[in-house]
Amino acid sequence: MQIGAYHAVGEMMDQNFRTLRLGVNIDHVATIRNARGGVHPSPLAAAKLAETAGADGITAHLREDRRHIRDADITAIKAGISIPLNFEMAATPEMIAMALATRPNAACIVPEKRDEVTTEGGLAVIGHEHRLGDQLAPLKAAGIRLSLFIEANPADIDAAALIGADIVELHTGRYCHDAAHRPQELARIQMAARHAASVGIECHAGHGLDYETVGQIAAIATIEELNIGHFLIGESVFCGLPAAIEKMRMLMNAARHGASAGTS
Repeated sequence: MQIGAYHAVGEMMDQNFRTLRLGVNIDHVATIRNARGGVHPSPLAAAKLAETAGADGITAHLREDRRHIRDADITAIKAGISIPLNFEMAATPEMIAMALATRPNAACIVPEKRDEVTTEGGLAVIGHEHRLGDQLAPLKAAGIRLSLFIEANPADIDAAALIGADIVELHTGRYCHDAAHRPQELARIQMAARHAASVGIECHAGHGLDYETVGQIAAIATIEELNIGHFLIGESVFCGLPAAIEKMRMLMNAARHGASAGTS
């Protein structure tokens, strides 16, 4: 199927059913830039291209060690796009201050270890509700939506609700990378997404999603947004970022439309 056909299918489905948003994570554009130094390729240029291609939001993770996104990237992206910025960050005074200065649409709190290649699991919320609530209260007070990147289980969702989270983002890494246990992982994500809706928290999902794995997650009606980065940036090497985003959007829309038709 040609790219224009993907776009046409997506637009046709969107007329009737477009509640699932796509957030594009542009971290690894910065990874490529930083491999050689300099300014190319530009995370801001990638964010603007993703917006033009139909992304509903941009995600960027400012890590403590600045291994990819840098402070100036966050500032430039916030100023340079007209869609929401989802600022991924650890719950540290430095990052909270940066979020307060930048005022993104949402601050997504993630666990962070210096020696990890990528985020390896969900945030530990249970047992830390009071500490996290106190730490993150300034974000809420500033009108920044509070998102917690967590494991897909009801107890973590209840803990997130207790500290006033507006959003939970369910970690889909095991679902994507452990094919042998994928049915069980899917069931766990489905149950958690339903529970989030039942307690009034907006539910997102992400980590490791690609063309093969996105469909069953996109079909979960109570998930409102998917955040996808590494795969889209990697795929764009072969087909370009707009084409990669358009195909992902088509697959998401087809899965959500099919699920809706099956329950109507």
